[in-house]
Amino acid sequence: MKTVTEFPRKVTETPDMGIVLSDGTRLSARVWMPEDATDAPVPAVLEFLPYRKRDSTVARDALTHPYFAGHGYACLRVDMRGNGDSEGLMADEYTAQELADACEVIAWIAAQDWCAGTVGMMGISWGGFNSLQVAALKPPALKAIVTLCSSVDRYNEDIHYKGGCLLNENLGWGATMWAYSSRPPDPALRDDWRALWLKRLENEPFLPATWLRHQGRDGYWKHGSVCEDYSAIEAAVLAVGGWGDSYKNAPPALIEHLQAPAKAILGPWVHKYPHFAVPEPRIGFLQEALRWWDRWLKGLGTGVEDDPAYRGYLMDGVRPAAWYDERPGRWIAEQVWPAPGIRTRRLALTGTGKLAAKGGRFEIPVASPQHCGAAGGEYCAIWLGPEMPGDQRVDDAYSTCFDMAPQRHDADIVGAPEVTLRLSSDKALGQIAVRLNHVHPDGASTRITYGVLNLARAGDQEHAQPLTPGREVEVTLRLDHIAYRLPAGHRLRLAISSAYWPLIWPAPEAATLTLREGALQLPLRRAAAGAEWTFPPPEAAPAQQTRQIRPERHVRRSETDQRTGLVSLVIEDDFGLSENLDHGMIHGGVAREHWEIHPDDPLSARGRTHWTEELARGDWSVRTETHAEMWSDAENFHLAARLEAWEGETLLLTREISETIPRDGL
Repeated sequence: MKTVTEFPRKVTETPDMGIVLSDGTRLSARVWMPEDATDAPVPAVLEFLPYRKRDSTVARDALTHPYFAGHGYACLRVDMRGNGDSEGLMADEYTAQELADACEVIAWIAAQDWCAGTVGMMGISWGGFNSLQVAALKPPALKAIVTLCSSVDRYNEDIHYKGGCLLNENLGWGATMWAYSSRPPDPALRDDWRALWLKRLENEPFLPATWLRHQGRDGYWKHGSVCEDYSAIEAAVLAVGGWGDSYKNAPPALIEHLQAPAKAILGPWVHKYPHFAVPEPRIGFLQEALRWWDRWLKGLGTGVEDDPAYRGYLMDGVRPAAWYDERPGRWIAEQVWPAPGIRTRRLALTGTGKLAAKGGRFEIPVASPQHCGAAGGEYCAIWLGPEMPGDQRVDDAYSTCFDMAPQRHDADIVGAPEVTLRLSSDKALGQIAVRLNHVHPDGASTRITYGVLNLARAGDQEHAQPLTPGREVEVTLRLDHIAYRLPAGHRLRLAISSAYWPLIWPAPEAATLTLREGALQLPLRRAAAGAEWTFPPPEAAPAQQTRQIRPERHVRRSETDQRTGLVSLVIEDDFGLSENLDHGMIHGGVAREHWEIHPDDPLSARGRTHWTEELARGDWSVRTETHAEMWSDAENFHLAARLEAWEGETLLLTREISETIPRDGL
């Protein structure tokens, strides 16, 4: 990545600009802008997050916001209400209060003497979500957004549920927020930091319980799901995603459904900004975003309207690995989306375990052990450890598989495959996981894409409809979008299982499904001869200067207790400890997760997390220890959590939470 130190306009930084909302709550903004912006006003770019600008996002902020500011923008990185150095309390994600605050901040920005009156909004993950949701509210000054790794459907495409199944990330990320929001403001910026911290600790919500109370796609999830009304978005939208990320379906959906100007970029990356993301190749994302801002916030002729609607990285089929530094492939481009040149090939499931042109009726049971799915990797790869799907052969062995004959030519799969199945279940509740795998000549199996479905919510996601045991039903799973080249001489495999742990929580009873008919709709594109689009190489502003005290370390291991038969996944992510050389803050943390299940007993499922967060400067230090745990019986989910806040060596506060929540079709 090229470091840029000379910009068209000299940049000044304000570490703590106060924005006082109409209810008196002061939000804290870190701001970069041209030093002459008051004399020559500029458009503004807002990033609005709960992820602490003072320490958590400081590294990526340093690369990104000064770059835009140097090209004539005021960039504001605002801590949301109840987080970081801002006042108030946060109740949940994407609340009406959060979105109203963002609209008020945008109006405040547009009214400043250094602002030319037009505003853009950007962000990855939470910031990508609320950029879309705020755009749907149409604040007058908001003219464009850049949304990365985000979702149009909060129920099906976030970290809570997928296909009506409960994602274990509901506990995992909820525990992350339990830890993130437990930290105090920086005493260097707030004299009243301790009082704000205590109030925050006493009121911090335990979000996994909140989210688990809404097990169907009810009004809670429809709020903030922009797919409910795409026409509400009138700002220009640049949508970016990565094939290694969980949020890969939003960019194609946005360019298909938005009436406003919209473009999509999908690379090989995990959950990171593309100018420093992995796996490589990275792209000049900041240059692309600058073209977007220049056109829609400054009215300059940058040509973005003529860019292809879809630019995707077509990955070469490679051997399975839990981590990749780089993915070979090439960039492809489609001027419109859906692309008329992508055809659908129908492959039928057969009673002999084949994918073929013609199928028929058959009876094949699917009865996977509860630990099937162990090779699935993280739902959302983010921490740069061994989080990606590994060799699928073990999971394939626990599944019912249908194989296609080896291909004579390279096959470019571009889009979202669909699988339709006719099946019955011997239980009222059940789930199904479908993976499209690349089988190498030696038998190694690489996951290309996948989907999961709660059979009790196949027809109505809001209201569970338990199955009638033995009655045949037809269900359709839309697998995640992908762009992947299957090499000549290799095979496709459709692997179907009745469990997918630890990605989804199991049904209360182990069901045996009986498959009777099925088909795969495979989106195929003409084979790309070479690169159809070229991005500039990545650039960024100078990196944040830090002093490493403890290096990062990431562990992911599987364990089997030979006495009890319990199978466990142990995750340990030590994010290290470092000192910010600009303001002296020392910060670090450690995340630990433990997921266990017995292959024969879905009610043995259990998840545990433990986070440590540390902050220090001079003789001041604070630490929080947060614990969360989830288990279930046939009727209820059970949650327990504990938060400990330490000031130096003094235990300042302890909170314990216990919740029992009835199961609803899960």
